[in-house]
Amino acid sequence: MSTQEFEKMLIENADFLKPFAFTLTKDNESAKDLTQETLFKALANKEKYNVGTNIKAWMYTIMRNIFINNYRRKSRQQVIFDNTPNDFLLDHNQSAVKNGAESSLQLKEIQKAISNLPDIFRYPFVLYFEGYKYNEISAYLDEPLGTVKSRIHFARKLLKAEIDRG
Repeated sequence: MSTQEFEKMLIENADFLKPFAFTLTKDNESAKDLTQETLFKALANKEKYNVGTNIKAWMYTIMRNIFINNYRRKSRQQVIFDNTPNDFLLDHNQSAVKNGAESSLQLKEIQKAISNLPDIFRYPFVLYFEGYKYNEISAYLDEPLGTVKSRIHFARKLLKAEIDRG
């Protein structure tokens, strides 16, 4: 199937997407965005379409998956819209005033707990904390990957226990 034929099929069936998008989103603007994103993904994944299959069902599946992924992403963010005219974003996890002294004490407590770890756990944990991947740490320390993972895991458990006691 040529690209022109595929695009023609998409355009012919695009109108069927709009009511389904509105059913999912319950908002006209969100439905338009979802429809547009669905058409974009369909074009980008043209090679995954099997000629002869129901193109409407294929596009509905793409739309449903986009909607589900966006919903999951939004629920993880824990951000809600305030329905005032200005549409401010509110974040439930953000405190009104940051206590710098308390944060500084907590950081010192964590640094002290890390320095109290046995060397066998501290070295891989510090490397992991600095952003190295497990396989990089494994190669650097010349240790098996499973050993590195378990040492980092035990370091976390020890740190949690130490901080909970403190």
